[in-house]
Amino acid sequence: MFLTISTTGSPERPATDLGYLLHKHPGKTQAFSTSHGTAHVFYPEATAQRCTAALLLEVDPVALVRRGQGKGRGGAPDVALAQYVNDRPYAASSLLAVALSGVFRSALKGQCAARPELPEQACPLRIEVPVLPARGGAELVHRLFDPLGWDLVQVDAVPLDEQFPEWGDSRYVRLVLEGELRLADALRQLYVLLPVLDDAKHYWIAPDEVDKLLRAGDGWLAAHPEHGLISSRYLARHKRLTQDALERLELLRLAEADGSEVEELDNAVDDDAGTDDTAARSVPLAVQRREAILAALRAAGAARVLDLGCGQGQLVQALLGDVSFTEIVGVDVSVRALNTAARRLRLERMGERQSSRVQLLQGSLAYTDKRLTGYDAAVLSEVIEHLDLPRLPALEYAVFGSARPRTVLVTTPNVEYNVRWETLPAGQVRHRDHRFEWTREEFGTWARGVAERHGYGVEFVPVGDDDPEVGPPTQMAVFTAVTANETPKEGEAA
Repeated sequence: MFLTISTTGSPERPATDLGYLLHKHPGKTQAFSTSHGTAHVFYPEATAQRCTAALLLEVDPVALVRRGQGKGRGGAPDVALAQYVNDRPYAASSLLAVALSGVFRSALKGQCAARPELPEQACPLRIEVPVLPARGGAELVHRLFDPLGWDLVQVDAVPLDEQFPEWGDSRYVRLVLEGELRLADALRQLYVLLPVLDDAKHYWIAPDEVDKLLRAGDGWLAAHPEHGLISSRYLARHKRLTQDALERLELLRLAEADGSEVEELDNAVDDDAGTDDTAARSVPLAVQRREAILAALRAAGAARVLDLGCGQGQLVQALLGDVSFTEIVGVDVSVRALNTAARRLRLERMGERQSSRVQLLQGSLAYTDKRLTGYDAAVLSEVIEHLDLPRLPALEYAVFGSARPRTVLVTTPNVEYNVRWETLPAGQVRHRDHRFEWTREEFGTWARGVAERHGYGVEFVPVGDDDPEVGPPTQMAVFTAVTANETPKEGEAA
């Protein structure tokens, strides 16, 4: 297996700086032992104007087969079937990716002790892989590399036999990449995408492969339009591991979009996106919102509670911390969100008494669901703004008309307060997925209409600092079902 990395230089930055980046001296030929053979690093050319580093992986077919005879725990299917006669020693694959990570470990990490400023600088690169399996053809190669910032992605089909062109092309291609990138980024892309294009791995896939994928994909994979295909193939189509990877990538994407840490995500709102101009809050808005919800539920005497649109399970976790809530059901349409909530709650390791109090269900709030009837209270925390306005009547009927809990709590952003977020551009909503954000008057009009149509009274509670001009950052409506013998309190709608 063979791969070359070339760069050009200038008087200010000679091309031989590539040796610093790769931690391999241009004047030496070096050999490194791998589990399946020997990796050689050498420089066919090394001048100030142009420098090329070559990685030649000399595979030992006998070692490859022997390590693949572990009852499915060591080798790729091609090896098990073809024994010594196969393409593994010649075509780029996960063998070459593993050699890249071992031989150029510091370069992949973006580290250079001698010249620490170099790894952060983009440089003109030309990378060539002469023989690359491409299960999906040239079109798939372009789909994988075109979104990554390369100026040139050249894919040339390798014929089955040059002497017999009528036989057509093989499933192999010659790949050339040219562009100005950081070397660490280019190497991490190759580390992930070489086995993805081969669609096979020569070793057993363990759960730690997800961590390897996310480390190598840091900064590019979450936003890649083919991240699902990449994750599936990299993890050898292992469904559970692929699902885990996609969930974590989605959280990374949302965190990057919000400009926050993954752990700080609370439903769909980045509560740390800005600070109040008048005073910095010591308690995050997410915490204040959960405390307001818990207080309202306790005041209503609720014991059996629905968290509708539970997301990652922060509120469910808070409800579990209070023994007065005897039954807690989290509902979300996203399986990934529910799996994340299950991990947060540690459901698999939870004791029998505690686990009997909580349940996670997949369901859409736009449809009636008999499983949700008969509960004391339902919470819609930062949910309605993620729905298109024409879908709100369906949610309204499913919750207030069909499930009809005694108490319903609805929280949503107050768009008037957005002017107090220093880092939120004027006219923008707090999260890219928000379909709308209401003023206090708009929220009040909607809530009173819902209460009147379904026989509820409604009160409004500010959450967070209640600004005298623009109101609180979060507004909460507390709906209480009105029986035939009750009349609404003053200020309520019936």
